[in-house]
Amino acid sequence: MKPGPETPLPAYAIASLRDVSMGAAIVAYLERIDATLAPFGGRFIVHGGRKAVLEGRWPDDLIVIAFPDREAAEGWYASPAYREILPLRRDNAGGDVVLVEGVPDGHRAPDILQG
Repeated sequence: MKPGPETPLPAYAIASLRDVSMGAAIVAYLERIDATLAPFGGRFIVHGGRKAVLEGRWPDDLIVIAFPDREAAEGWYASPAYREILPLRRDNAGGDVVLVEGVPDGHRAPDILQG
C-alpha cells in the first residue's frame, strides 16, 4: 500500500552515539534541543533507554526523534537553532546520524516488493 501524494510519511532522525562526554557542553545541548524540535513537530520516541541486545553487538546509545514528514526532519536539522547547538554534541560524542522515512499505517513487509 503506497500513500498518495497528499499522505506524508513520518520521518525519523536516528542517532547511534558513543563515547559521550557528559560535561557542561552536553548538558547545554540537552537543555536546548527540545526548543529546536518544537517548530518542526519533532519529539523523542527513544532516548538512550534500557536495551537488551538480541543479536550481534550494540554498544552505542540509540536516539530516535519522530517528525511528521521528511520535510520537517530536514528543516529541523538545517535550522539555525539546531545548527547553533550541533557542535555541542559533535565535539563531545562520536556516532552516526541518519534521517529515515517511515511507512504508512497498515504497512506489511511484502509491500516493499511492489517497487
